[in-house]
Amino acid sequence: MTEAPTVLARDFALVGLALAVLLAPCLSGCVTEARANARAREAYFQGQKAAFDSLGGFGRGVSVIGPVEHPNVPWVEGLTLAQAIATANYTGRRNPKSITIVRQGEDIPISPVYLLTGHTVPLQPGDTIKIRE
Repeated sequence: MTEAPTVLARDFALVGLALAVLLAPCLSGCVTEARANARAREAYFQGQKAAFDSLGGFGRGVSVIGPVEHPNVPWVEGLTLAQAIATANYTGRRNPKSITIVRQGEDIPISPVYLLTGHTVPLQPGDTIKIRE
C-alpha cells in the first residue's frame, strides 16, 4: 500500500518534467515570425553594407540596399531620393513599404507616400538608402 503513493508521485514528477521540457523553448523567449523576419532582413542589410564597404563603394556615391538592379548610384550635385531609386532601377513587385536613409550612422525614415506626392528629399554623398517591400 505504500508503493501506490510513490508510483503516483513518480508519475506526477515525470509529467511535470515532460511539460517543463516541452514548454521551455516558449518560456525562454519564443520568437515570432515577424521578429525572425526582421532579424533576417537586418542581417541581410548588414551583409550588403559590408560587401559594399569592402568594394569601396561608400563615400563616393549613394548605395541602395533592397530590390534594385544597380545598388551603387553615382552622386551628383542635386541628387534626390526619387532620382537615386529610379537610377538604381527598383525591381520590387510592390511599392516600397518603407524607405530609410542612413546618413553618418543615423537612420532617417522617409514615407514612400511622401515621395509619391511629389516631395523631394536631397541626398548627400555617402548616403545609404534601405528599401523594404
